[in-house]
Amino acid sequence: MMRSLRTVSFIALATACLGGSALAADTIKIGVNEPLTGAFAASGTYVVNGAKIAADEINAKGGLLGKQVELVIEDNKSNPTEAAAVAEKLITSDKTPVMMGAWGSSLTLAVMPKLMEYEVPMVVETSSSSKITTTGNPYIFRISPPSSVEAAAFKTIVDKLALKRVDFLVINNDWGRGTAEDFSKMMKEKGIEIGVVETMDQGAQDMSAQLSKLKGTDSETIIVTTAVDQLTLIFKQAAALGLKKRIITTGGSQNPDQIIAQAGAAANGTMHLTTFLPWFPDQTPNPEATKYFISEWKKRGFDFAGCTESFRGYDGIRTAAAAIEKAGKADPAAIKAALWDIDVKGLNGDILFKKSGPSGKESGQSQPNVYLIEIDDGKVGMKSL
Repeated sequence: MMRSLRTVSFIALATACLGGSALAADTIKIGVNEPLTGAFAASGTYVVNGAKIAADEINAKGGLLGKQVELVIEDNKSNPTEAAAVAEKLITSDKTPVMMGAWGSSLTLAVMPKLMEYEVPMVVETSSSSKITTTGNPYIFRISPPSSVEAAAFKTIVDKLALKRVDFLVINNDWGRGTAEDFSKMMKEKGIEIGVVETMDQGAQDMSAQLSKLKGTDSETIIVTTAVDQLTLIFKQAAALGLKKRIITTGGSQNPDQIIAQAGAAANGTMHLTTFLPWFPDQTPNPEATKYFISEWKKRGFDFAGCTESFRGYDGIRTAAAAIEKAGKADPAAIKAALWDIDVKGLNGDILFKKSGPSGKESGQSQPNVYLIEIDDGKVGMKSL
């Protein structure tokens, strides 16, 4: 009798375990490593909401390989140490065969050793430090432009802006410092003088000391690189100090509509390098897809301002999904190989990867479009040159 009970219990336990495994196997997981709290929370949340639109769209069309897509979303708290820990959890505990992340360059750079250790690919949707694709990590596939690509795009218009001497105010991390380095190199080649390079911590609220110093230099232009919340403070503080110089922001993480709403008249005259044109859908590479995405974004009750960030999450998940589909299985090695062969119609141009970095250890880099916009009288417009 006892033997029979033990046998029944064992069968029940085995059935439960198999049932749990079968249930887990009913979805294909994609890890999402983004800042949902901390200094970059607003941007990270926009990216995640864009990712959800992509997953819902894929699932409504039947999913991937006959299964539904499941986003496993984790908060890296805008902290590099947390970002690395999140990556390890997504790989070892959640068993995600591919990830998207991790918004900021310092966050992504912290994750990269984990990708190498566990041999799992990641689609980089935002980070712009050139080091991400030049240090020799074959598990990195970036759809956003590195600061060197931004600088190269800006190179074609600096003459029309009549730049003579330029200062920098950048966030004190890999993103900001890398931007100052890449843009300075390009401008020196164009004969433009580089003046002062000021930095600010990512959590800083008062940049008046840096702005006062920049106000007193001979430069006519200031290049600013940081996230949207800090940009809003900078524009307000610059206006309060009577700083009249031209300000151009980089990185595509400005959310100009949010700046207009929060900074008001202080934002007028500022220019921004951006990688998406939700204000002008017909001028994007994929107008119909752009209109669909914006419509879906609004339908969910999200602020239009978030479109300039959220499209990255949308395109990032679609990129990972395309690789899974081409691979034919949710296997990290197969997905990594497939990422080299995809061609996705992204909201900012075709997403296809070219090799970047040391031979044999190349990362993948796509080449999105870069635009210059200007805020004038509280409205976003294309800068006429």
